[in-house]
Amino acid sequence: MSAFNTPPSTLNSHLSTHLSALSTQLLLRTDLPSGHRPIAQRHMADFHQMVRLMLSRHRIRVRKWRVSMSGCAWQVRYRNGRVIRWIEAPRPRSALSLSIFLHEIGHHVVGFDQYKRRCEEEFHVWRWALDEMRRLKVTPDEKVLNRFDLSMRYAVGKAMRRGIKDLPKPLRQFLPEAA
Repeated sequence: MSAFNTPPSTLNSHLSTHLSALSTQLLLRTDLPSGHRPIAQRHMADFHQMVRLMLSRHRIRVRKWRVSMSGCAWQVRYRNGRVIRWIEAPRPRSALSLSIFLHEIGHHVVGFDQYKRRCEEEFHVWRWALDEMRRLKVTPDEKVLNRFDLSMRYAVGKAMRRGIKDLPKPLRQFLPEAA
């Protein structure tokens, strides 16, 4: 039977099987220098396992994988008591995207109503995310620590603009510098 007479579904099946075998061969190549190996061989699989672990451990659903380095966390409560936890975040492919993903998970772990002030919640959620990265043996690099600092400066600045009366002591380090 020639390829011209083969039904499209059979062709797709054969093509899929062939591509799968080829990609597996590429992924298993160890003769290449580490900088030239496919991404999946350079810790991508580790991030995938971390994502699966965090989502299942904390019973969280991903509504959307974002392309941008931003995220959102919320939960839906039903009258019968059922709670569904949701996040949107970038798919972890680097330490920075992992930190943002963990930050959104952290909102559910720390709790939305745990702290009186939003900037205080952000601080504790970031600390949880950074501690969790270290526990997962991913060192928060300069980009991650810079993101934490900028995020906290934004949260504290917003609280100041809205007239916060008593800024908690650990957050004072993020106050805008006097001009």
